[in-house]
Amino acid sequence: MSDPDRPERTLALSYVTPDVRPALVALLGLDDTLGQILRTTREPMVGQMRLTWWYDALSALDVTPPPAQPILQALAAEVVPRGVAGAALAEMVDGWEVLLEPDRLDHASLDAYARQRGTRLFDLAGKLLGARASDPLDQAGAGWALADLARHSRDAATAALPAALARAALDDAMRVRWSRPARPLGALALSARMDVATPSGNAASSTSPSRIARLAWHRLTGR
Repeated sequence: MSDPDRPERTLALSYVTPDVRPALVALLGLDDTLGQILRTTREPMVGQMRLTWWYDALSALDVTPPPAQPILQALAAEVVPRGVAGAALAEMVDGWEVLLEPDRLDHASLDAYARQRGTRLFDLAGKLLGARASDPLDQAGAGWALADLARHSRDAATAALPAALARAALDDAMRVRWSRPARPLGALALSARMDVATPSGNAASSTSPSRIARLAWHRLTGR
């Protein structure tokens, strides 16, 4: 559901040192791939089967070489050697499974989705980047995932609850000064916060000067 081609994501990745950037790109690529399964699958059972394949394939990275699948090969080459276990990557699948039944999303299921997708992703990315204990990765990751879900919801009514939960989590995350290594993740959280800060359809373009300037300020200050 996330948009890998958004300019703000490209900008956030530009903050990352060249030695770590391929690992973060691979990690975000995994999230994009899992999201693509949800976008292209109409039958929950088929979606479950496809997600189960990914769960098993990610878990297997701890014990066997990857198959000829680009994302798995990138994770095996760039992420697992940096101390991120395949089993930890597989836990991201659990978050996406929650969305297989979108008509049953309530506060509890959205919380599970946010933690298992977003918090897990940001925690693993923080490990790659050398984030500090003070960086609010849990709140930022949860809010980022909820904002992404709200932005891709089919109507305003469906988006209302994830957007409200996203605003609360992201407001908490952006009250903290982010450490320099973790600022790429702070930039993703800040972009998500700007997405849900205004009513649906009224958010500024991701290339607007005001948004780019706000992200530049975060890069300089961590706030």
